[in-house]
Amino acid sequence: MKKTIYTERRKFLSARLIEARESAGLSQQEVAKTEIISQSEISKIENGQRRVEFLLLLELAKLYSKGLDFFIPNENT
Repeated sequence: MKKTIYTERRKFLSARLIEARESAGLSQQEVAKTEIISQSEISKIENGQRRVEFLLLLELAKLYSKGLDFFIPNENT
């Protein structure tokens, strides 16, 4: 996979995580209170500085009431 595609997909995922969290009405601090992930780590993920592990994505999707498909880019993204 070309680095540019990888970078674009990471940006897409970061943006979707922010959108899902905000749509759920949660702040980073409120997510941290669930003890799924710390506030600093969610910040790094949302800023694209840290990769998201699949099991963590599953937990966040559940917390945000989103299906996994919400976080997967289509062929054009």
